[in-house]
Amino acid sequence: MVVLALDGVYPFELGIPQRIFGTLDDRYEVATCSVDGLPVRTCADYSIAVEHGPELLADADTVVIPSCDPAQAIDGLSPAITAALALIRPGARIVSICTGAFVLAAAGLLDGRPATTHWRLTDTFRRHFPRIDLDPDVLFVDDGDVLTSAGAASGIDLCLHIVRADHGSVVANRVARSCVVPPWRDGGQAQYIDTPVPDPAAASTAATRHWALEHLELPLTVNTLADHARMSKRTFARRFVDEVGMSPGRWLTQQRVARARQLLEAADLSVEQIAGRVGFATGTSLRQHFQAAVGVAPLAYRRTFRLGADDRATA
Repeated sequence: MVVLALDGVYPFELGIPQRIFGTLDDRYEVATCSVDGLPVRTCADYSIAVEHGPELLADADTVVIPSCDPAQAIDGLSPAITAALALIRPGARIVSICTGAFVLAAAGLLDGRPATTHWRLTDTFRRHFPRIDLDPDVLFVDDGDVLTSAGAASGIDLCLHIVRADHGSVVANRVARSCVVPPWRDGGQAQYIDTPVPDPAAASTAATRHWALEHLELPLTVNTLADHARMSKRTFARRFVDEVGMSPGRWLTQQRVARARQLLEAADLSVEQIAGRVGFATGTSLRQHFQAAVGVAPLAYRRTFRLGADDRATA
């Protein structure tokens, strides 16, 4: 894995790949390069010495472009950046964090694809790159070989997602615990967009969400959750979306699939048994939701990510 540091790079985002993937140094090798092997100016009051030049990109299986000054993409990529990106081999996985999406867009790597970037820059991005299907409401977009994330900490979400896709949720959860971050954040960017300050006396849905996670096996509905929160269905649904960024039904499905992934990796249960434990009515329902969310069938996922006894003991 190679991280390409461009002028105006944000130091926090630059460090995310090493912090996440470097935790698994037996599975990933992370190196950082610049377009010319020279020090890189950051967005702060210092520069960073980079030990490698762009030649590393030619052999990288994954290339990460962290946040940087989007002006260098809006005004057209420099010959040095263009030449560096041209070294990336076909089939390599390309990842951007926050404004790194501007670089991918300017290089034509996002044309006709879904992508995201920081919500504050939505209008600017769409104005300059109208051929891209921008979704400003999500934390990240996985379009196979090209992945983009929203602002700052969403880069952590995306990197953990990549670990989860490569090595399973148990490994990703272990990395998250090591970094003291949640393995999965609910919702999307909508919950972080500036909105009027809510009434501090207004009830929250947090306690009900916690209760639901402990009772996923139950036939939970919006009415059930609203009753637990002691709110009307309409008030609960509105407040839930404000706090989480998605509907209660969608959130429940997401949590049930996440729990199913864990059980597929670590438990000797059939698909039907897992369906019952996570709240899907039938194994068929679990298969449908799992396929839609993960992209593979539950048993195929188990074959890929099933832990051995030694791994399970240390997980």
